[in-house]
Amino acid sequence: MQKKLLIFVYSLIAILALVLCWQENFTYAGFGLIEGWWMFIVDTQANPAARSVTYDLFFFFTAASIFIWREGKKLGMKFVWTYILFGFVIAISVTFPLFLIHRELKKS
Repeated sequence: MQKKLLIFVYSLIAILALVLCWQENFTYAGFGLIEGWWMFIVDTQANPAARSVTYDLFFFFTAASIFIWREGKKLGMKFVWTYILFGFVIAISVTFPLFLIHRELKKS
């Protein structure tokens, strides 16, 4: 895949992930920071499907964090820890494609 197309696809994934994930996350905003966060955590365990997706994301996040850290350091990227931090705070489905864009640009 051409680099420009690849960067476009990664960008599209990051934008869609941000919009769709946070559209759902804002459902909890009306309950306040602590209570809303707690309700969100409880809902991740609400049924087998929610637990499966939660576990899947947890293990993907862990593997992606290791990859981001090692690959970022290997390529001399600065502030790679921010992709991991914001992956936890915002969404790994947003920050991982952003990291991949940075990686593509750094490799050239």
